[in-house]
Amino acid sequence: MPAIIAVKSVACCLISRAPQCATCLPATCTGPIPRAVNESGPVLPPANPVSKPRTKPPEERRDELMTAAERLFLEKGLEQTTIEEITTGAGVAKGTFYLHFSSKADVLQALRARFLQGVLDGIVAAVEGLRHEDWRGKLAAWSTACATGYLDAAGLHHLAFVAAPPATREGLSRNILIDHLNELLAAGAGENAWSVSDPRFTAVFLFNALHGVVNQPGIGETPAARAELLRGLEGHFLRGLGLPSGID
Repeated sequence: MPAIIAVKSVACCLISRAPQCATCLPATCTGPIPRAVNESGPVLPPANPVSKPRTKPPEERRDELMTAAERLFLEKGLEQTTIEEITTGAGVAKGTFYLHFSSKADVLQALRARFLQGVLDGIVAAVEGLRHEDWRGKLAAWSTACATGYLDAAGLHHLAFVAAPPATREGLSRNILIDHLNELLAAGAGENAWSVSDPRFTAVFLFNALHGVVNQPGIGETPAARAELLRGLEGHFLRGLGLPSGID
């Protein structure tokens, strides 16, 4: 392979039709930038590395801090976990924590919101996968998906809502899960799928019935016990709207 030689900087002013040399003073030189050339070939183009982002998006960093905190809270408890342990678990400097949260209680509140959003995402996926006119199926899917979401994250639910409960009990009468069920009940009533005089009241009633059942310690721990539990909840939801449960 022919050797690569570098053009000396003093020769940069002698080569025409090339970029101005960055090493020469503008007042004395308008010549080209010295470049490496091949003895037997054309001038080699300069490297053009692609720059990469040096930091992660704020929402991604926030999510990593929450995930690290959730793991530590479940392993050690809220009070025993330090902010430094959370940042170490997320692989960031301690000061980064305060760019996203003010305290561990603030993280816990964010974990509550993420828990509810995760349950809702599962409900929406289950309900929207059915035919528009299958209102009975939608109601059954709602109860099953909601209960499954709670059972799958029972540890986090106990930590965030039982061991360290929110300041008020408003979440038992107003949250995004109740809002979605209210919309489903109202839409079904509009299509004459069932008769509901007060969809909001019914949504609060059904949600709290389900919540009380799945919040019992040790419930649905085996596959058989969970299947039986989900069938029972589905039946109560359907009968509550005057629909045949199919398990009587």
